[in-house]
Amino acid sequence: MESSERSEIVFFDVETTVPTRPGQGYALLEFGAILVCPRKLVELANYSTLIRPNDLSLISAKSERCNGITCDSVSNAPPFSAIADHVYDLLHGRIWAGHNILRFDCVRIQEAFAEIGRLPPEPKGTVDTLTLLTERFGRRAGNMKMATLASYFGLGHQTHRSLDDVRMNLEVLKYCATVLFLESSLPDILAKSFNSPNTARRTRNSGRVLPMDESGSHPENAINQMLGDKILKFVELSRPETESFNMRRLSEEIIVDAVEDNPMEELPALESLDEGCSSSSSFLTPEDVSIPSISASLVPFYRDTQRIQIMHKDVVLKLVCTRLKVRFGISTKFVDQAGRPRLSFVVDAPQSLCQVLDACDNHAHSMIMQSGSTSDLRPAVSRKNGYWNFPTVRLQIPTVLTGNIARYDTEIFQKEATSSTEQKLVFSKFDAAELGTLFTPGTFVDAFFYLDPYDYQQNAGIRLVAEK
Repeated sequence: MESSERSEIVFFDVETTVPTRPGQGYALLEFGAILVCPRKLVELANYSTLIRPNDLSLISAKSERCNGITCDSVSNAPPFSAIADHVYDLLHGRIWAGHNILRFDCVRIQEAFAEIGRLPPEPKGTVDTLTLLTERFGRRAGNMKMATLASYFGLGHQTHRSLDDVRMNLEVLKYCATVLFLESSLPDILAKSFNSPNTARRTRNSGRVLPMDESGSHPENAINQMLGDKILKFVELSRPETESFNMRRLSEEIIVDAVEDNPMEELPALESLDEGCSSSSSFLTPEDVSIPSISASLVPFYRDTQRIQIMHKDVVLKLVCTRLKVRFGISTKFVDQAGRPRLSFVVDAPQSLCQVLDACDNHAHSMIMQSGSTSDLRPAVSRKNGYWNFPTVRLQIPTVLTGNIARYDTEIFQKEATSSTEQKLVFSKFDAAELGTLFTPGTFVDAFFYLDPYDYQQNAGIRLVAEK
């Protein structure tokens, strides 16, 4: 079949091993896909298979906890080279769809074909439902994980098996579309009642009431037809027909520290952990921290969800470090939903701080894995080989909105090297360039910061957020 004739959407998902050490890659353990009619959103065909990796030792206990696939499960399964032709035929020249496929599944497929010395399949277009639903549906379910969305609609638990997950993905998409369809029909009633602040970017068809299907068909078919048209329009708008899809360029554009690089949506804002920075007694130096006394616990967060909090002797752990040397100045590479730069800078990390953060990582990562998350675990401390590459950490400078005015949520003081007197700086406007003149490489800073565990868009770890 010529690719121009391949009108079906292929929803696909891969299950992989979970890397247990820096630099270790992923190995495919399962591939599953369904072909879907884009007009009626009905399943036309399906395919799934377990895959035996070249090295069975990559299937660790952590990997088994994520998807339940064991060494015994795949010992008699075919290697990827044996199914590559079928996977290529399923994918090449079709519209690809899946949840977080641009960051994860597409990249794994490309890697698998590269390992056997073959060119990967190329899609006609892509629909990443993580991006689509983030923009159109918002975080009204709490977060954008497939398991959370499925639970929100009462669709059961995510099994983290490929064929089950792609079918769940399609059903979640239908349910979200139904909600949006109803809201667009009665925007003044339903949209005001149910929209979360994070769905403001969704359009509402100017309040028109959409006509009912006069053919007498089941309402679900009309909704499926509507969503199918929307998906095709989304694909057409996101990638003009004149632009060929370059899978290699896609992988090159993916940034490793992906927790910061999505301009569509920023991490949920964290409420202040106490009343402010006026009292420095609540901050501990790394030397004052007892490593065995560090723990992690779940606390209420957003809309009946929970988040991880790092504790020290049953008190929220907040740290102060003096004379941290700035390695890289203010970064404006990433932006938030309003287009403002997300500000951060990198400092050299002393050994005492590294030890504390490593212990915090262990507790946070353990709880993240126990929750069933399959996100990539990011260390708080960045370490690279080489004599000059000392360990570093990134300090975030959060911003908040007061009305339409953005301001820094970090108190910033300046102190001359020859004086102990601090002068609080007042900024009349949000100006990353102005802030950049203060945090130049080689400058020393005293930082008061708290630890913000996150699990967001397949990345998880701890952010260091500066209060002062």
